[in-house]
Amino acid sequence: MTASAAFFDLDKTIIAKSSTLAFSKPFQAGGLISRRAVLRSAYAQFVYLVGGADHDQMEKLRQFMSQLCKGWDVATVNEIVAETLHHVVDPIVYDEAVALIEEHRAAGRDIVIVSASGTEVVEPIGAMLGADTVVATRLEVEDGCYTGEIATYVYAEQKAVEILELAAQRGYDLADCYAYSDSVTDVPMLEAVGHPHAVNPDKELRRTATERDWPVLVFMRPVALRSRVRVRPTLAALAVGGAVAVGGAVWAGARRRGPTA
Repeated sequence: MTASAAFFDLDKTIIAKSSTLAFSKPFQAGGLISRRAVLRSAYAQFVYLVGGADHDQMEKLRQFMSQLCKGWDVATVNEIVAETLHHVVDPIVYDEAVALIEEHRAAGRDIVIVSASGTEVVEPIGAMLGADTVVATRLEVEDGCYTGEIATYVYAEQKAVEILELAAQRGYDLADCYAYSDSVTDVPMLEAVGHPHAVNPDKELRRTATERDWPVLVFMRPVALRSRVRVRPTLAALAVGGAVAVGGAVWAGARRRGPTA
């Protein structure tokens, strides 16, 4: 049997919110961000849930992510997230997504999460879901602190690049693979496989899915993850996710800035 996989985006596909904005309150409690940033993050979360995020908004998010995490102590971030990950993420996992993952696993397909969020938040979520592989954004670390540079930003076309590379390594027949996402920015990821699906799509992705006759799925039932799957004891922590959370918080209320160097 030829190897195949099911590729899942994370935000608004597996979980009901943006993982990049979900950790603002824990980071406020840990002294890393201000109350004003928390309020801006809440507004950004609302905007994201209602209308999604286009390329310009995601580029702003990337810029702030790299700027704001510079100098953060990795151990401190890890400690905060290790204590809050389940509280933040566990209640917002879609029951429909968990069921779909289980179906693909039963069919013998690998489960791969492909996300623009950081590996330090996506990998623990992937472990809880029993994913075989996580492909996510990676930040550079030097002497135990974040440098403010992004090693690999797994977003838009880069998602398709990562999928093609993984398929070559694993021997996946992409024509027999599945992919799921909510955002028009993930069209390259969806185009890379034989069975693309739009999940809770934004307006532009819904239009594309209709034009190309892609199935459209609606996930509506967040469920406590621990009530559905066995949680693995590998809670490394979040660095990028926290950085993006802060980036999203400031991005939501900030003026447009020029690109970082």
